[in-house]
Amino acid sequence: MKEHLRIEELPYSRKVKKWLKERYGTDQGNGIWEKTARNYNEYLKDLPDYGGKKNGHAYAIYGGLLVFALYPALPDDPPISELSDFVQNLFMEPFIRLGKVFDLNRNTNMWLIDKAFRKSGDRDRRDIVRYPEGFINVDEPYDKENHIARYSFVQCPNAEFARSHGLLHVLPLLCNCDFFGISQIHGQLIRCGTCGNSDRCDYMVTGNRNPVVKEFETVTDEKGFLVSRKKKEK
Repeated sequence: MKEHLRIEELPYSRKVKKWLKERYGTDQGNGIWEKTARNYNEYLKDLPDYGGKKNGHAYAIYGGLLVFALYPALPDDPPISELSDFVQNLFMEPFIRLGKVFDLNRNTNMWLIDKAFRKSGDRDRRDIVRYPEGFINVDEPYDKENHIARYSFVQCPNAEFARSHGLLHVLPLLCNCDFFGISQIHGQLIRCGTCGNSDRCDYMVTGNRNPVVKEFETVTDEKGFLVSRKKKEK
């Protein structure tokens, strides 16, 4: 039997309802939230078994589903870029708090973040055995000399859902948050692609003062995804 997180169980729901009331007014905001909840519940009917709360990425999966349910419910069809600040603050609050004491320019903090990524990857590899539609995580050894952590996802539930429901144009709202989140802990995410615009979502994370950062620039591709590109030599 599939166990899914209900929309009222998500920690983001309260903030979404508050944002809707501020943007559209109380009555219309409440109506949009009701439509969002209906969309969410309808999506749950065909959702694979991710394990609900048992999945280590439960909030990433169901939080993404909330965004996919919200966007079609908005009556003014705003451009995706208009919602980016709201969504990144919605999901990345823990990184904002962590950034007050954590700095990836410190070697010890880079070592700790790599340990956290590795622990998350181990959990993902356990989860995928039970829930094969979830995240498939591939990690790489920590680069001790250059203080760089690397890993990637070769399967992402959010990308699969967006692709099958005609919502790939909404997916950048989720993926682009990672650049913001890493920046809040004084780091730089170098990512050449995601599962929405490439065959994998690759993470190369280091301190924002690491010399390797100067070799790349962050640009927005034709699909709205933030991506890292090697700077051309002058």
